[in-house]
Amino acid sequence: MASSSGTSSVSSMIQNSGSEEDLQALMDQRKRKRMLSNRESARRSRMRKQKHMDDLTAQMAQLRKENHQIISSLNITSQHYMNIEAENSVLRAQVSELSNRLQSLNEIITFLNANHGGCVEDSSNNFTEPSADCFFNPLNLSYLNHPIMASAEMFQY
Repeated sequence: MASSSGTSSVSSMIQNSGSEEDLQALMDQRKRKRMLSNRESARRSRMRKQKHMDDLTAQMAQLRKENHQIISSLNITSQHYMNIEAENSVLRAQVSELSNRLQSLNEIITFLNANHGGCVEDSSNNFTEPSADCFFNPLNLSYLNHPIMASAEMFQY
């Protein structure tokens, strides 16, 4: 029996040893599989990160292009506005000057009508035909007793 008990313990050690080796091999295989899985996962993560960076870079380039176009458009619009504003200033100055001229001409007509009315009216305030002398005398413009009227439409080009 001694031999059988010694034999059974040797055979049990051989079985345990084989079982431990199989277990170790299984653990090593699982470890390698996990390492490969982790490597693949890390590679996919790097690829996603790179794609995200590429997308952000493309978006940044597109936004810069749009920004440049907006700035160019703004500059053109600002220049156009400044040109129109300058033209409006010139037109306002012309309107003011022409209005002053018109007022002066109306004052001259009023003065001439007040001081040289003898050609149109007689002393009894009856209307008479102006004589030919009234038309040839540049200071006798009493037949023009209507003020000069002007409107903004007259100044359009």
